[in-house]
Amino acid sequence: MLDPIVDFFKALGIAEPGKLGWVTVVLTFIIAAVVAWRFMPRVRLFSLQVGWADEPNSRRLNKEPLPNAGGLMIFASVIVALVLTTILRAIEIEAVQVQVLAILLGGSFMIMAGFIDDQFGLPPLFRLLVQLMAALLLVSAGIRIEIIFGGTAADPGNAWSTVVSVLVTLIWIVGITNAVNLIDGVDGLAGGVSFITSMSLLAVSAQFAPRAAATLVLAALAGAALGFLRHNFPPSRIIMGDSGAYFFGFVLAASSILGDLKITTIFALFPTVFPAVLFLLLPLIDTLQVVLRRLVRRKNPLSTPGTDHLHHGLLARGLSQTRTTLILWGVTLGTNLVAMGVQGMSALKMATTTVAIVALLALVIWRRRRALRRTAAKAAQLEVAGDSDGGSPI
Repeated sequence: MLDPIVDFFKALGIAEPGKLGWVTVVLTFIIAAVVAWRFMPRVRLFSLQVGWADEPNSRRLNKEPLPNAGGLMIFASVIVALVLTTILRAIEIEAVQVQVLAILLGGSFMIMAGFIDDQFGLPPLFRLLVQLMAALLLVSAGIRIEIIFGGTAADPGNAWSTVVSVLVTLIWIVGITNAVNLIDGVDGLAGGVSFITSMSLLAVSAQFAPRAAATLVLAALAGAALGFLRHNFPPSRIIMGDSGAYFFGFVLAASSILGDLKITTIFALFPTVFPAVLFLLLPLIDTLQVVLRRLVRRKNPLSTPGTDHLHHGLLARGLSQTRTTLILWGVTLGTNLVAMGVQGMSALKMATTTVAIVALLALVIWRRRRALRRTAAKAAQLEVAGDSDGGSPI
């Protein structure tokens, strides 16, 4: 009776449906989503009380103070999910403990630097140094793009292989970290892009190569992104700030290069790195065109604010924040589908991943819209009650 279900799970890439490995991944996702979903409102209220908020100005779209500490709750959700998973199923994480801890420790650097920058401002050079330090932590834990000029992976043959590998990895980590931060200019955009990319990378990492560390971390990250989006979809009640954007970008960059990512010849560079680029193509394109435009104007790309991002272009055409966000979500999903196809995933696996992503995002949008309708209805009732009281004799 259960054979059709078991066969379906195997078709999705779950080699041993009878074991609890895949349940651990699902549980990690659910815990992170529930924690972020339920506790984000409390972080919002506390942020307003202590003044952790972005004030309205000419560059921002918000018309009133908007709490910017969502990144703290995103990070906490990931940590809680992974800790509880470790307690409930410790054997699943033992083999990848060093890599998981390296990603989380580096992510904590990103959270701290981003949060301080949100509240007080940090020089661009200092932020860059923190990002480089976090990236070097990943390299020390064996998370890097391996470039080999002759020899083998175990014996690269010369020191240049190591130097180039480290440099390429640093550029990748720092580049993706800042790319995700730069697209965080419209409600729900960075959170949705991070959720879609996390889910796509999760589907790949769960089925190819030994990427247990990436699978667990991505499950927690996707869950935290989904829970956050419940409160960040337009009109948002809280934003992730630089802390959350740096954390998302850093973890996605690290997860995308986990596994057997080795380049043995110059001809292998494109087919090896191309799939990872496709997963994060939207933030990369946005960052590249912004940097080029600012360099043409002889401006510092790291410290010059502007309205030259892709989402600004859509807004300038008269689109609302909601439509802008949905369009760029669609572009992200499209590039991730291509990336999954390039990675060799079957049509069934790609379709299942797509359905899961769309269904979960639809659930978040529906819940957000329902909350808005309830709030509007309550406000209307209070207004009617106030008019009635004002018109009655004393």
